[in-house]
Amino acid sequence: MPLLPGAEPFQHEGGPVGVLVCHGFTGSPRSMRPWADRLAAEGLTVSLPLLPGHGTNWRELNVTRWEDWYAEVDREFARLSERCERVFAVGLSMGGALCLHLAAQHGEELSGLVLVNPAVKMPSAAQAAVLPLLRHVLPSVPGLTNDIAKGGEEGGYDRTPLHAAWSAGKLFATARRELPQVTQPLLLFRSRIDHVVPGASSDAIQKEIGSRDVTVRELRDSFHVATLDHDAELIFDGSVEFIRRLAPAAQQANEQAKG
Repeated sequence: MPLLPGAEPFQHEGGPVGVLVCHGFTGSPRSMRPWADRLAAEGLTVSLPLLPGHGTNWRELNVTRWEDWYAEVDREFARLSERCERVFAVGLSMGGALCLHLAAQHGEELSGLVLVNPAVKMPSAAQAAVLPLLRHVLPSVPGLTNDIAKGGEEGGYDRTPLHAAWSAGKLFATARRELPQVTQPLLLFRSRIDHVVPGASSDAIQKEIGSRDVTVRELRDSFHVATLDHDAELIFDGSVEFIRRLAPAAQQANEQAKG
């Protein structure tokens, strides 16, 4: 099936520090490509995969499960780990949950996390309660895409497939349950106004994560897809500073990339 515009996966071979970039539920690499491009320009090795079922048609997503999405993330992590001395993971929304699960599974093999409006809870208790039954009655509902204060397209589906949404809820519960096992340094960006993921998700992460090195930054002028919004450069700059602090080789790679 043809890919939606901008949904292509992206890889860049840079220096000895790698970054795995994870997009969100019903989204595609389009929402993360500017961030991935910035990381590549800094001399880092970058992998931005297209998660199974995404970037084509919502019906394709409805026959996948969170284990399929995570398997792709885990494969790319393994590839980066073979190529790089240090590997970081960055994620938006559900991509943040995938990064947290990756961190819990791999421990010190993963050097740090940068998360933007990560999801570890369903938007509402009512939604969580009805999804197990509703998914057998309705294949999809209207989607929540393009939550961008300045406008624009994130390359997501206009429908939310309910079998996949139910599975995403399982991922969120898994990631939250594992939070005490996540001890890697964390840089967390959260939008003051987010119409997709409730702030309670970021609250839970701040309260329950096992890491002692946690930095939280509020995004005042962006909605959910902050990687394409007014505060995008704050995210990009902050992530580069974070990676350089923890992996000095990233600075050396930047100097080499810029000649």
